[in-house]
Formats: sequence, C-alpha cells, structure tokens
Amino acid sequence: MAKVGVFFAKGFEEIEALTVVDLCRRAGIEAVMVSVDGTPEAEGSHGITVKMDTTLADVDFDALDMLVLPGGMPGTLHLEASSALMEQLDRFYESGRWVAAICAAPQIFGHRGYLKGRRATSFPAMEQELEGAQVTHGPAEADGNVITGRGMGCAIDFGLKIVEKLVSGEAAAELADRIVYER
Repeated sequence: MAKVGVFFAKGFEEIEALTVVDLCRRAGIEAVMVSVDGTPEAEGSHGITVKMDTTLADVDFDALDMLVLPGGMPGTLHLEASSALMEQLDRFYESGRWVAAICAAPQIFGHRGYLKGRRATSFPAMEQELEGAQVTHGPAEADGNVITGRGMGCAIDFGLKIVEKLVSGEAAAELADRIVYER
C-alpha cells in the first residue's frame, strides 16, 4: 500500500488538505496528517481545527511515497519556513520520489527550482512564483515526479491525480465515479 504524508501548518487551506486525505484513504493509500509545528492539532485558514496523526519530528520519511503540501495562507509560508520539511522535500525531489502541492504551495517548488521546464499550475496570484515553469492553468498537473494543483476548487482533481500516480488511472476513474465526480 502506498503511503503519503500531508503536511499541516497553521493557516492551511482546509478543503485542499482534507480532500487529499479523504480521497487517498478511499483509494487504499495510507494518508498521514503531519503537524509541522509539533502540535497535536492544526488550525486552518478558516478556523477549522483538525487533529493530526503525528508530528514532523516523528515521521519516518523513508516509509513515505509522496509528500503533499496543501496551500492556504499563512499555511504555505509556515511550511516553507520549516527547514526540516524543506530538507526532506529536497531529498524526495532529488531522488525522483513524488512531491505534490496545491494552490499557493506550488510557489515553494518554484522557489526551490523544481519547476524549471515542467508543466505546473497554482493559484493565479502565485503564478509569478512558479520560476521556470510552463504555467498551464489546468486543475492539476503531473510532470516528472512533481504534481501541482490550482486551488481549492480543483482539490478533487488534485487528489485524483495523486491516486492516479500512486495506484492507477483506472483506480482514479473508479473513485471519481464512486464520489459522483464528473471529470
């Protein structure tokens, strides 16, 4: 079974984070909700508090197949400020393992040089931060080992793209049908 870490920082976008967790779990992917700041709960950008599965300090990164960064402000800024998370993100990217980000969070990939020559998408106001990317405006893009999503309204597309890459296109299509999502 594939396993993903979804990283939560104060001010995360609730729908982007929880849609990924929900869709992954429905598809049989173990989705671990990780508190970046070490607290047992994370508060989203709209005041919704979510109980975490673990903390950044306790994550076994070698057991993960993908790192997922939800957007939201100031959540994205808090994710990028975590040197421990950025170190692991670089390690994943450089070794060809999956990294994924949605909404404002793809700017982190742009800042770290992951998007040069790749198709990518993000929240429109953050597109200038996608350094070197071919910006597509699509709901979700996968190019190489990088997945990006446009924003909250594209969270299902983004989650299904993760399922497609970690399980199969057929599994993503079946899941879309089960949740009555028309692609």
